Amino acid sequence: MSTPARTVLVSTAGHCEVACSFCFRADRARGFLTTATYTRALSRLKETGVEGVCLTGGEPTHHPDLRQLVRLALQFGMAVSMVTSARSEAEVTALAEVGHLLTNVTVSADSQGAMALGRTTRTAASAVATLDAVDTSSKVLHLTYWDVDGEEATQIAGLVAGKGIDVQLSPVLLSEDALRRDGRSVQDSLMQRARDTAALGQHFRLSNGYRSYLDDLRRMQLSAEESHPCRSATLYVSAKGEVRHCPYGASEISVHAPRTEIRAFLDARATDRVVPDCAAICRPASRDCAAA
Repeated sequence: MSTPARTVLVSTAGHCEVACSFCFRADRARGFLTTATYTRALSRLKETGVEGVCLTGGEPTHHPDLRQLVRLALQFGMAVSMVTSARSEAEVTALAEVGHLLTNVTVSADSQGAMALGRTTRTAASAVATLDAVDTSSKVLHLTYWDVDGEEATQIAGLVAGKGIDVQLSPVLLSEDALRRDGRSVQDSLMQRARDTAALGQHFRLSNGYRSYLDDLRRMQLSAEESHPCRSATLYVSAKGEVRHCPYGASEISVHAPRTEIRAFLDARATDRVVPDCAAICRPASRDCAAA
């Protein structure tokens, strides 16, 4: 039997204007998730015990029917959260209009080194400004980092201090091809991560759970052995309406399939294997650290 799923990560769009080179998104295509497909997904997944929906992207605030997506999930009795890179006035306005309906909002940001690497402009300061504009009880700053020094760590800690904003950290995970193009090795990236962790640890109290997560990533990147099977309790629905046990999984079923087939797919043991990319994306919103 597969691990019973209680939450689902829903891709509201297959495209994103940020398009950072280290993006964790599993799917890249044009177009939005249709309301009909989304409603059917909620109906079928509710029947299997799913209790929470996390809207992601692409960029969810670009969806023309965002408010309806949120309200539909609530009508099915599901808690709704969102992961966003909202920065523009239109994006922040769209987010603020549904903020009070959400149990959690996570805003993505990048360290200065990660911005240079991924050619993004998602600063931590602008992410905190977005969170300040949203009326949601639980707020998370998700920082993707690379090449962080003590001064930058101090600035980031100062931005969230006293605001009730939790911090989730994700080191940049470069593929072997990307490392090779940059003239680096896996060992080089692990050494950089160790330096970054030390800098962040000077200004944040890193949780034991986060340090364990880094250890797991290191083992997966260094091990030549097959990784362990996926045991995630979070499902994934693509913008085209494909349900997977894992965003990166090879097996999937359409939400338009008969309910008996969907139930059989979800009840079957997941065959996907855990890799660094999915280990990074399949993490609940949590307090990885606190300002020291």
